Amino acid sequence: MSKVVSELKYSAEHEWVAADGSGPATIGISAVATDALGDIVYVDLPEVGSAVTAGETCGEVESTKSVSDLYSPVTGEITEINDAVVSDPAVINNDPYGAGWLFKVAVESEGPLLSAEEYASKNGGEL
Repeated sequence: MSKVVSELKYSAEHEWVAADGSGPATIGISAVATDALGDIVYVDLPEVGSAVTAGETCGEVESTKSVSDLYSPVTGEITEINDAVVSDPAVINNDPYGAGWLFKVAVESEGPLLSAEEYASKNGGEL
């Protein structure tokens, strides 16, 4: 069963959000998503300085199985992208909640987010 980290919030589209209110929120995709996708071979992330809107597409993840849209779980401005995952997308599979983060956002507002417990129960994840 896929790991779900209890300190994070999650979107229905499998993105996670780490925000402590002191700076930009970090966004990634859950282990549930990486397990479903299989080996990730390409990632297209939004550009630094661009605006993202909660619930709207902002990039894509391509695996050996399929291409999936990335949805921003928050509204705001991109402050940083993880160049390491652009260079080596396998990092996302290996460490989706750590080194495999995707981008950071100066958050203006959050979209509808699930607690770790809600996300795990809906998606078969394990806390």
